[in-house]
Amino acid sequence: MNEIVRNSVKTLIKETFEGPEAKGSWFTEAEPNSGIFGVLEGMSSDLASRSVYGTTLAAHTDHIRYYLWGTNETLKKGKQPEMDWGKSWTIHSVDEQQWNHIQAGLRNEYVTLLQLVDDAEWNERKANEMVASLAHSAYHLGAIRQMLKVVNG
Repeated sequence: MNEIVRNSVKTLIKETFEGPEAKGSWFTEAEPNSGIFGVLEGMSSDLASRSVYGTTLAAHTDHIRYYLWGTNETLKKGKQPEMDWGKSWTIHSVDEQQWNHIQAGLRNEYVTLLQLVDDAEWNERKANEMVASLAHSAYHLGAIRQMLKVVNG
């Protein structure tokens, strides 16, 4: 992958998860903690377990983790692993330990993804997977933020 494109992809992935850099935003709010990790920071397991239109913030968070895992496996092995998409939505309630485990898993997959952006031997399939993962994660960032508006009243 061209170095300019690689750096651009990494910048947008970081904005999705960590929030925008100090100099402004490409697509999130230009405020601290506007990325997935900032939005989830300090969220209790009770809040993460509240149902909004049949799903929970915990389920969305674990679904992002699962999708990133699939992306990481695709980048490592060159093909997508068998994935059970329905299973990625089965979380209805979590306790603090489960909630912390989901968030730690998401951070781990995120760190792995950033490393793979640098290390992968790129082809069109892997590039499509990476860009799709970025778009998918950004979509869920928006969904989580909208769900929070509902649960916070």
